[in-house]
Amino acid sequence: MPYQIKIEKTKTPKEKPDQHNLGFGRFFTDHMFVMDYAAGKGWHDPRIIPYSPLSLDPSTMVFHYGQAIFEGLKAYRSKDGRILLFRPTKNIERLNISNDRLCIPQVDPGFALEAIKTLVKLDEDWIPSLEGTSLYIRPFIISTDPYLGVRPSHTYKFIIILSPVGAYYPEGINPVKIYVEENYVRSVKGGLGYVKAAGNYAASLKAQEEANKKNYTQVLWLDGVEKKYIEEVGTMNVFFVINSEVITPSLEGSILPGVTRDSVIHVLKSWNIKITERRITIDEVFDAHAKGMLDESFGTGTAAVISPIGSLNWKGKTIAISNEKTGELAQKLYDFITGIQYGKVEDTFNWTVQVL
Repeated sequence: MPYQIKIEKTKTPKEKPDQHNLGFGRFFTDHMFVMDYAAGKGWHDPRIIPYSPLSLDPSTMVFHYGQAIFEGLKAYRSKDGRILLFRPTKNIERLNISNDRLCIPQVDPGFALEAIKTLVKLDEDWIPSLEGTSLYIRPFIISTDPYLGVRPSHTYKFIIILSPVGAYYPEGINPVKIYVEENYVRSVKGGLGYVKAAGNYAASLKAQEEANKKNYTQVLWLDGVEKKYIEEVGTMNVFFVINSEVITPSLEGSILPGVTRDSVIHVLKSWNIKITERRITIDEVFDAHAKGMLDESFGTGTAAVISPIGSLNWKGKTIAISNEKTGELAQKLYDFITGIQYGKVEDTFNWTVQVL
């Protein structure tokens, strides 16, 4: 590898949380990876240090102009003791696509994977073993120039932190209630919708907050121009099963190309189930429901894997999907993909990377 990672182990290990009460993103492991970038010097000084606060100047550009991107993937503990990553190279590939869009220097993909594996190995004892738990891995890059002016930064930090997690949604694999957003816009073609930029998520908070007040778990976004084409759920890509055909919105430049989305498409094709990527309107979904042709719907994402959608609310009308129960296909996909992730199902796609 082009770099040597220095490791400084913590002298004050933290008490590990109760595996039965992990939630999502609440606890953090003993160590973190940090690497710096400077113009003319490139990426340098890769190190693993005790998890600790960052010291940044108040004028640091990320605070003012939002030049920040991130990724999310997981490490899984199998029954036979192996530690597995699920398609990490896809996440690293997407990290660099995000970097390109936000004028952040590319990271070496091979080294980024080595950094993730080294950190996970060091904090292996933090990987939970209960059913449905995992170690969430959050790589992110922030601009660090102390400067007030709109331009790409000349310095950056590449950081990786780890968090033992349970289910993302309290409902788990049980169906979630989704509110179709009509007023706010998430992204348009040419914007940041296809990358994991921090600002995307800041822009979604208002709609999410209003949906939560109405007792809905998530927001379903429509396109930002005509406000009729379905794009994605706040933290997930979305699929509809209409008359035995699986349909997911095509990637038009405003939708995040999810790793789990891509995995589901590959799996469905291998099962000889018709899967179509195309533009689909919210009217078409409600019409299909009215005709009894909407068999089921589900979201996909790293955090939740497969999340069945039990109901949709649009313009004051609510439809129940699959009798608000987990659909047969959603359950089958969940069992199969998580089976690969936890090493319980043969990985015929060669998607997992063994850390230990």
